[in-house]
Amino acid sequence: MSGTRKHEKYDALIGRCEGLAPVRTAVVHPCDEMSLRATLEAAPMRLIQPIIVGPGERIRALAASLGIDLGRIDFVVTPHSHASAEKAVELVRSRQADALMKGSLHTDELMAAVTQPDVGLRTERRMSHIFVMDLPLYPKPLFITDAAVNIFPCLEDKADIARNAIDLARALGVPTPKVAILSAIETVTSRIPSTIDAAALCKMADRGQIEGGLLDGPLGFDNAINREAAAVKHIASDVAGDADILLVPDLEAGNMLAKSLTFFAGADAAGVVLGARVPIMLTSRADSMRARMASCAVAMLYANARLVPADVLGSDR
Repeated sequence: MSGTRKHEKYDALIGRCEGLAPVRTAVVHPCDEMSLRATLEAAPMRLIQPIIVGPGERIRALAASLGIDLGRIDFVVTPHSHASAEKAVELVRSRQADALMKGSLHTDELMAAVTQPDVGLRTERRMSHIFVMDLPLYPKPLFITDAAVNIFPCLEDKADIARNAIDLARALGVPTPKVAILSAIETVTSRIPSTIDAAALCKMADRGQIEGGLLDGPLGFDNAINREAAAVKHIASDVAGDADILLVPDLEAGNMLAKSLTFFAGADAAGVVLGARVPIMLTSRADSMRARMASCAVAMLYANARLVPADVLGSDR
């Protein structure tokens, strides 16, 4: 299926980057073929201006074995992956980089450096991961959050998760993102805590605590993305059947949903972490090259949107 897949939604995202300045990106420890090739492919597309952070001799030897010309790419040499993560964070703090891109180190290792007290990249906003999925049978990009960072988010965490996803969707050209807050059922019951959280989040949006999007929930996955399923259950909503963002109950649900769509429905999944000082591209070893380029485009559009005055973006935040 992957050989015949079209990528219209990702192509559109990448097309939106034309004319924008590439984002100065610290590429953290790209010591395997896929992450190094992604770096070298994104650079001439002007999606990123890479700064490779990692063991210089090892990366140059890998490049030579693959017949890759590293050209004039900037290098910051570090002895090992832990040092690579810390140095990349330091580059952001010293304003030498405006984004991070994960290489072949473990996600936990990178995020440990990002979340260090005093010397990390935390802000007042809770950090969260957002998948931007290109599904063959869905008419627009579908955002799924959080499937990679927050394991069992509380209500306040979910509010920030929603805010991060809304901000990203708006940066990617969705004027008023529709946020479906998922659960197993569509009615509110104390027996399923995620339905209580969904109701509370909707009320928070009503009171202006979450701005920029339309929220509805609890909604089942089917009636969040399918109008007929919503109509069968008599759900009258601007969100039901037409969601841009799926806010999942917890990481386990989100991870299984995203992977099911990838492996059963032929979806591609680009991913980014928001809520830190800069966007963080978290790539997986299973990601296609196109998904990696889409992750770069997502981070680039978000980073550039943050440089535009709010009144130009039409932002409420």
